[in-house]
Order: sequence, then C-alpha cells, then structure tokens
Amino acid sequence: MVSRSYSNLLDLTSCDSLTFGRERKRLPRVATVAGVLSELDDDNSTSAGSEAPSSISQDRMIIVGNQLPIRAHRKDDGTWDFNWDEDSLLLQLKDGLGEDAEVIYIGCLKEEIEPIKQDDVAQYLLDTFKCVPTFLPPELFSKFYHGFCKQHLWPLFHYMLPLSPDLGGRFDRSLWQAYVSVNKIFADKVMEVISPDDDFVWVHDYHLMVLPTFLRKRFNRVKLGFFLHSPFPSSEIYRTLPVRDELLRALLNSDLIGFHTFDYARHFLSCCSRMLGLSYQSKRGYIGLEYYGRTVSIKILPVGIHIGQLQSVLNLPETESKVADLRDQFRGQIVLLGVDDMDIFKGISLKLLAMEQLLIQHPDQRGKVVLVQIANPARGRGKDVQEVQSETYATVKRINATFGRPGYKPVVLIDTPLQFYERIAYYVVAECCLVTAVRDGMNLIPYEYVICRQGNEKLDETLGISSLTQKKSMLVVSEFIGCSPSLSGAIRVNPWNVDAVAEAMDSALMVPEAEKKMRHEKHFKYVITHDVAYWARSFLQDLERACRDHIRRRCWGIGFGLGFRVIALDPNFQKLSVEHIVSAYKRTKHRAILLDYDGTMMLPGSIGATPNAEAVGILNSLCGDAKNVVFLVSGKDRKTLTEWFSSCERLGMAAEHGYFVRTNHEADWETCVSVTDFEWKEIAEPVMQLYMETTDGSFIETKESALVWNYQYADRDFGSCQAKELLDHLESVLANEPVSVKSGPHIVEVKPQGVSKGIVAERLLLTLQQKGVLPDFVLCIGDDRSDEEMFEVITSSRDSLYPIAEVFACTVGQKPSKAKYYLEDTTEILRMLQGLANASELTARNSSQGSH
Repeated sequence: MVSRSYSNLLDLTSCDSLTFGRERKRLPRVATVAGVLSELDDDNSTSAGSEAPSSISQDRMIIVGNQLPIRAHRKDDGTWDFNWDEDSLLLQLKDGLGEDAEVIYIGCLKEEIEPIKQDDVAQYLLDTFKCVPTFLPPELFSKFYHGFCKQHLWPLFHYMLPLSPDLGGRFDRSLWQAYVSVNKIFADKVMEVISPDDDFVWVHDYHLMVLPTFLRKRFNRVKLGFFLHSPFPSSEIYRTLPVRDELLRALLNSDLIGFHTFDYARHFLSCCSRMLGLSYQSKRGYIGLEYYGRTVSIKILPVGIHIGQLQSVLNLPETESKVADLRDQFRGQIVLLGVDDMDIFKGISLKLLAMEQLLIQHPDQRGKVVLVQIANPARGRGKDVQEVQSETYATVKRINATFGRPGYKPVVLIDTPLQFYERIAYYVVAECCLVTAVRDGMNLIPYEYVICRQGNEKLDETLGISSLTQKKSMLVVSEFIGCSPSLSGAIRVNPWNVDAVAEAMDSALMVPEAEKKMRHEKHFKYVITHDVAYWARSFLQDLERACRDHIRRRCWGIGFGLGFRVIALDPNFQKLSVEHIVSAYKRTKHRAILLDYDGTMMLPGSIGATPNAEAVGILNSLCGDAKNVVFLVSGKDRKTLTEWFSSCERLGMAAEHGYFVRTNHEADWETCVSVTDFEWKEIAEPVMQLYMETTDGSFIETKESALVWNYQYADRDFGSCQAKELLDHLESVLANEPVSVKSGPHIVEVKPQGVSKGIVAERLLLTLQQKGVLPDFVLCIGDDRSDEEMFEVITSSRDSLYPIAEVFACTVGQKPSKAKYYLEDTTEILRMLQGLANASELTARNSSQGSH
C-alpha cells in the first residue's frame, strides 16, 4: 500500500524562530503538546529569501544528537550539578574539528528537569558548556524514544520485522506523529542559534531522520550533514515501513549522509533507486545522488575511538590495581571476554551456547578457559529484554553446573554496572575478545580491546612481562557488525552457527604466538590511525566539499510537509518569460525553431497518442510565418510522424533522433548520416533478445536506424544491472562496427555513429547559412538528455547566427541542463508557443490591412 502524505499532520502555526547573540539572553522553552505537530510549511519560510541570519556570524559547528554530552546530577539541596560526559561520542569528535573550532551542542538531557527550572538550566548550560538543551514533555519523549525509535526504527534497522504484535509491535501512527513533533522541536532549537550562511550542522543518528527537512525548509542553503550510527537495512526490509518515502526524502535534504560501511550505504542507495527512482554516480571516489539539481554526497567511514581517553584510564592507579586483582583471580586460566548490552541483537546467548559447545567438544579446555561476559544494562525496555535476561541467566547456570568445579567457573557473568577502569582491566587480561552480535551498527568493543592489550609499562610490570615484548591479541567477531570489514586480522564468524563459533574460539586459542602478535600489530596500526578525531575531521572535510557550491546556486523550495525538497539551479538558469520571448520574436526577421515532441509538445503520459488539435494548430500558425523555419525533432519513426503531421505542410521533421530528416511535407526523407550497412543489427538483436528473455518486463524497440532495449517495466535494480552487462556485451561484439552503444533512462540503444538531435540543429543552421541567412532568433525546446545536444549546438554556434541573435534554449521543468531557460510543463510550453503564433498572426493581419 502506498504510504500517505503526512502534510496534514503539520497543521499548527509556529512562531518565528528566536535568535540570540553573545549577550546573555534567556532562552524560552518550546511549548509543545504531546502528539501534536508544529507547522512545517510556514508562510515566512518558503524560499531562499527567508534566510535571515541570526546574530552570530562566526563559523561554527552545530552538533545535534538525541542526547547532550552532559551528565546531570541532582544534589541533596535539590539543585543540579552538570559536567561533561567524557564517554559521549559527540564530545569526543570535537578533537577532529580543530582547536579553534566553536561547537554548539543541541540535544536532550538524560535526567528530567522540573519545568520551573528549565529556563535557568538552559541558560547555565549555554553559558558554561555551549549546550542548548531540548526539553520534551515526558509523554511526548516516551512516544518518541521508547515508542517510535525503539519500537519501530531500531528493530527494523536491525532486520527485525513486526510479523506479530510481540515482535516490535504494529505501526502506530501516533508514535510517528510524536517522532515528527520531536524533530520539529529540535529544528526550532537549531534555528535559535544558527547563522545559516556560516555554520555547519551535523545531525546524528536515526532519532532525528526528519530533522533535515525542517532545517532545509527554513534555510534552503543550510550546510547540513547527517550520520547514521545504526545499520541501514536492505530494501526488502526497509520497504515494509509505512513512512519509508518520508524518511528517505528527509535524509536527502542533507548535503552529506554518512554510513559506517559500504553495505549500509549500498542498502540506502538501493532504497532510493527502488522507491524514489534515483540513481547514483561515483565521481573520483565520491558517491553522489542527484536530487532535484542538488548533489547529495554519500560518506562511508567507520567511526573510531578516543585513544587519549583510553590511555589516560590505562594510566590510572585504580586500573593497575584492578589488573593485579584479575591476574590473581584468573591465574593459570585463559580469559575470553565478551562485553555487550543486554539486548536481543548482541547475541549473548549464542556466545554462551558456543562456549558450552567448546567445552563439550574439547574436554581438555575445561578448567583452563574462562568466558567473562560483561552484560551492560539494556538501553531499551520491554518483553524482549526480559527474555534475553532469563535465557542468559539460565544458560550460565547450566554451563557452570555442568562443567564447573571448586575454584573454576567456566562462565563469569557480570550484570552489574562497572566503572570504566574496571572494564579496561578486563580488556587487559583477556587473551581473546568475542563479539557475536547478530546485527550491530558499528561496535567499538574490539577497538578498545586492541588499544588496551597494547597496555603501558606499568601494566606490563603488573602482568610480569617485559615492556620490550611485542604485544598480542585475538579477536573473534561477527560478520554482521560494522567494524568487521576494518578488522582484517580477526576471525570472522556467523554467530548463528554455534559450532563454527565454538571452533573459532578454539582456533583463537591455538593460534601461534607469532601470529597473534602479527594480527595485533595490524589491528593496532589501524585503530591508532583511524580514531574518532580522524573520523570527525574526514566527515567535516567532505561536508565542506559538498557545500562548496551553495553560494552560487539559486534555490527554490517545493512540495508540502515531509515531501518538501529544494531545487538548486545554476544562477544563469531562469524561467523563460513569455513577454520577453514574444518581444524578441516580434523584432526579428529570420527565425529558426526546433521543437522536441515527446514530453514537450505532448504530455509524457500521452506519448503514442495522436497530437491534439491545439498543438497542430500552433505548429501550422508558426509554419505559416515566412520568417520562420520550424523543425519537429522526435525519436519516433518517420511513418508515425508523417501520419500525425500530414496537415502541417511547411513543417520540417527529424525522425529517430535525427537519422531521417525532411524540410517539408512535399520533400523526401533524407538521412543526416550516410549508412549503407545495417548488418550490425544481425549481431546486436540476438544479444538484446537474450537479455530480454532473462529480464522480465523488458522489451526491444526495432527502428529503421536503431535498436533499443527498454527495461522501464522491469525490476529497477535488476534491470539496471542487466543494462550495464548488456552495454559491455554490445560494446564488445560491436567493437568493429560503425555504431555507438549508449545507455539512457531505462534503455540501452545501438545506433549509427554520428546520429543525434544535435546534428539536426547543425544541419539546419548550415543550410540557412548556405542560403545567405543568419538567424537572428533561435528557439530550441526539449525535455530529456537527448535534447541536450541540440542546446549545446545552438548556444555554441555563434558563427552561424546573426551577431546579436536572440537565442533561447529551453528545457521542460527545473533541472540541471545546458539550456539557459526552463518552463514548468507542456501546458506552459504550448502557452508560450501560442503567444508566438498570435504574434505572427497579428503581424500578418497588420500587413494585410496595410496592403489594402
């Protein structure tokens, strides 16, 4: 079922955004009723002209996330104490933005602040930490976070379909409304502080996926990046989401979209292709999506860890003491370590089953190998978390009861919160780290483990090893986590295959010491050079590159609600004024007019129908003016064009994209390119036939001069894949033939070399020049890629034109083009041509009256 437009949700009037400068100013809270959305389509925010800058004019980075990098603690007297959350990625990435970079954070606090204190807290956080808190009513926050984010997006993005009410729950429209409402509140907070011409905005994660639309609506040229920290599912999973198009279009209002792995980016691009009909291109290593004249860049780079923070904790005396305790506790034993959140996607139970299998299949490991499983509290809540906990406790109890003995517990489960230094100490003593998540966006546990295994001199001394000894580590990681591709020395496993995981655990223990050292060295070099600062710096550099052309482009906002998008065009590209072209038409004497037919004179949906009386009447009026030479240029065959325009006796026509040409109804059809041999068709057609048979929905168009394989009705991705293969296949078998093989929108075409619509324009201008006529008025109208060659010819052939000739290259619709002008649709094209026809008729009447 096609998802509905949600513009009707956005039906409240919002106030003008507030701005503030360096002076101390109180920031009022945004009052929002739970479940009700603020207006997106404000009257004062519909175009680039709305970009009134706030009072801050210095380059900054505004970082927006669900949670601020702030820890809040209520003191005994009821007041609040705030400090930086050193574990927050949003705080850590600041290291990559440069020492002089000014950063403002926008997000929620983890603790609920009483409404009466929110103004004072907001001002304090702004003054002290440059943080702008977003206060959400508890009911709205619950619907937004625990509802839509954790009940719908989080499971779906981790490949869990709501096949029953117990599995994620059915889609709840009120939760979606809350999600959009919260994103609007975040947008209002950004608008309070942004200087749109200078600031960069970096939005983080799936909680704020529609925020880019609100910001792009208010500031058409906002410099906006988005990074998704979770997986992005395959199109077959994602397409089940009822609001799939709204989320995709919202993300496409960003300038740069970041993903951890190529798989996640590939899935996103596939969704854009299948659901929105968008294709991507790779240019000099950068992937870009063309979206209404804007290029949305795609960034693929896994996040790193904060090396300095880890090393500072490694240097703490508490860490050294804890390592000594663990050394004594596990003396004579080999420690395998797992560190996971207690949720359904982390695969804790699978890891425990693999440990059980290891002890069953390798009795010699009993008493020697210990699995320490640190289970962090789950971030979500619900029945699934309880089930994971119950299964985990039961499995641990069974394993320890079966294989344990005095002084030996094969599994040590730690489900109480640990201090960071305590977790670090476990990393230091573990011989192998196991990550068996069934799906995880990134997972930085292996990176932390590698750095901790490198250790330092004090820890080496505590463990009784020489500081000169080369360090070693082993990793067993799931192939379904984001960090897996970057850890080439790890043993990758399918966590669902318990036997394979057990064997991988045994292999990790059996690997020779030299190889353990080599693998550790490889991982250490990668992790130390690809830290969080490198990641942030790289993202910002790409964001700057993606926004480089913002200033010189003209922008228009179109669409309603979450379907809003910005059209970005070259500053020289403008709408064709009917008054302007009619004025130029009236004062010129030698006019050349070239008109495309499909999609220009006729609506795309009516291609194949006989032209209507209005279009034929306009053409006859234009042809009736002796000052005009009018050509209709089409991809249709000459028989069809002859039948359709038999009443237009003075109309010149070009069929099959310029292969056949005739100057009027009485003239014979001629060929623009001399082709005597069409034997290549006997080679190309069987190849196309093969691809047609293997690609359901595709078909072959046979023309006199060309063969076209059309896959517009085939599966988009498969058709595109087959088209690339067919293109390569045809280029190979036709390498020695006088033909060109080209791909276009849903087609692969083989035609004689030199055939194009551009050659029609060249021939017309040359013929007129040979007759001693230099046109002082040229009009060329077309709607697709094949017409671009005509535009290029008439705008670059100044030698064939009168020195001050009026040249109008006009495309249909606002889109990137070599044309200088555009008209919105076929109706406007016909209206403009009718204006020219009326001018000709008026001139003819005046001449007739003057002669009498």
